[in-house]
Parts: sequence; structure tokens; C-alpha cells
Amino acid sequence: MQAAPGDGAEWLDAVAWNGDGLVPVIAQEADSGQVLMLAWMNRDALRRTVELGEAVYWSRSRGRLWHKGETSGHVQHVEEVRLDCDGDALLLTVRQAGGIACHTGRHRCFFQRLDGVSGGWESVEPVLKAPEAIYGE
Repeated sequence: MQAAPGDGAEWLDAVAWNGDGLVPVIAQEADSGQVLMLAWMNRDALRRTVELGEAVYWSRSRGRLWHKGETSGHVQHVEEVRLDCDGDALLLTVRQAGGIACHTGRHRCFFQRLDGVSGGWESVEPVLKAPEAIYGE
């Protein structure tokens, strides 16, 4: 990832933050191009991501910053940050440490596929590591 933009906040001001001060973020794997997950960032999370070169998100459930991998070790090393044409979504190109992005122990969060026959969701990707082994639950 390139060095952080200048000390001014112009680059942060270009983001169209929603009413809660958040923007959706897609994490995409650098090598495969697979979408690993969708998360949220506030200004502080985006600033910290750029400073660290590692993904820092805003956890809506915990109400605090969440450095991806802080508990699991599955850090996302950020290679590039992009802003979409409307300024209301971010794309991170990342290298996923440990090959697991999902808290369920899977490679990515998008592991459920809609079955056109049954109309239900089916898990189509394996658990690589049990969550209790990752988080000690």
C-alpha cells in the first residue's frame, strides 16, 4: 500500500458517509479477486487502515473499532483502497493472513448460496478451522 495521503482531511471528506457516519467496505482478495467480506468503516477506521496498512473496521454490533484479526490473527494486509464513482462505497484489495476471513472459520463470508429448487440457503464452502479453535469460545 502506498503512503498515507497528506495530513489534510480532503481525502476523507471525499467519502459520502451515511447518516451514521459509516461507509460500506468490500474486502477483495488480491490474488484471486474473490470477495471475502463486507464490513463498515467510519472516518477513524479508514484513517487507521491507511496508517497501518491493515484493515480496521467499525463494528456495529460492538460499537467500536475492530482491527481485523485482533483476536483470530487473520489480519487483512491492505494493498489498495478504492472509492467508487458515487463516493459511497470502498473497495479494499487485501492479502488475507491465514486464509480465513469469516468468523465462521471459512475462507470468505459469502459461503451461502440460494438453492433455486428448495428456495433455501445452503452452505457451499467448507469450514477451514472451527470458530472455537480460532476464538477459544
